[in-house]
Amino acid sequence: MANPRVRKIADRIQVVVAEMLERRIKDPRLGFVTITDVRLTGDSQQATIFYTVLDSTGDDEAALAATAAALESAKGLLRSEVAKQLGTRIVPTLTFVADALPESARHLDEVLARAKALDDEVAARRGAAYAGEPDPYKKPREADAADEDDADEPAAGLADDE
Repeated sequence: MANPRVRKIADRIQVVVAEMLERRIKDPRLGFVTITDVRLTGDSQQATIFYTVLDSTGDDEAALAATAAALESAKGLLRSEVAKQLGTRIVPTLTFVADALPESARHLDEVLARAKALDDEVAARRGAAYAGEPDPYKKPREADAADEDDADEPAAGLADDE
C-alpha cells in the first residue's frame, strides 16, 4: 500500500466500519470489537479488515466465532455504508479477519515471564551478586595534609633564578 490515496481510503474505511459497528449494528452476537487495521489492494477492489474481540467471560474462542458470524451477516450493510461514505466509483469487497496480534503479544509475555523465572532460579541457586562494588560511583579523593604542604612551597629551581 505505497500509494497515499489508497492509504487514505483504507483509513476512511476503518473509521466508517468502526462507527457502524458502534452505532448501527445491534447484533447480540457482536462482542466488544476493535477494528485494528484495514489493508486495501492497490486497485481498491478488496479490503481486508482486521479486528480484535475483547471478551469478559473468558471464552475467547466462542466470542470470536460469534463475532465472526455477526460480522459476516452485517457485511452487506457495512459495504453499502462504505460506498455512501467514500463516494468512489468502485466499492471494495470487505473481508473480515481476526487479528493475531493479541495472541502474539500474549505468547511473548509468557516467554518473557518464563525467562525471568529461569533467571531468578539460577540467581537463587548460585547466590549470585552483582559484579563490582556496592557503590560503583567514584568519590572525590581526599588529599593528604602532606600533599597540600608540598603544593604551597615554591619550586626549588624557580627560587634560585630570581
